[in-house]
Amino acid sequence: MYRKCFLITGRPGIGKTTAIHKIADMLSKRGYVVGGMVTFEVRERGRRIGFKVRDLLEGREGWLAHVGFRSGPRVGKYIVNLSDLNEIGVQAILSAVERADVVCIDEIGPMELYSREFKNAVLRAFDSGKPVVATIHIRADRDPFARSIKRREDVELYVLSLENRNRVPVQIFEKILVLLTRG
Repeated sequence: MYRKCFLITGRPGIGKTTAIHKIADMLSKRGYVVGGMVTFEVRERGRRIGFKVRDLLEGREGWLAHVGFRSGPRVGKYIVNLSDLNEIGVQAILSAVERADVVCIDEIGPMELYSREFKNAVLRAFDSGKPVVATIHIRADRDPFARSIKRREDVELYVLSLENRNRVPVQIFEKILVLLTRG
């Protein structure tokens, strides 16, 4: 089986989200439609207060997690907003499976794994036959679902480091180009 799903992992702050953005940008510049979800941190006065989720196709955003939320699953000091994750993130993945050439998922991590809908959307993307680029939390092996994603035969795993974080996005981009031009 050929590999069409590319997982990027590495320690927090190493550049996983930056790598997925670079890949999406390079593909978009070549005329390919890239969809899915990305997450990004939100800081207030230099202090991280939470994370937002963005739909790459529609540009819609919502809160993935925030230090000030009062209800929902807790991950560290953050409370996860399953409503925005499902309404924006999950829908972004499902929409990308239908409408995009490449599906991006940032990230398969502790916050997102609280959502059954998220897990189902990830499986739909990975089973879609389309190239998928996803980031996966470095300690995702603690979760049976994440372990099963990493062990798939169609998955190629990249561990980002300071030495390779500029090369890896180009390598993945080139492999996806081959898949897309192969037809």
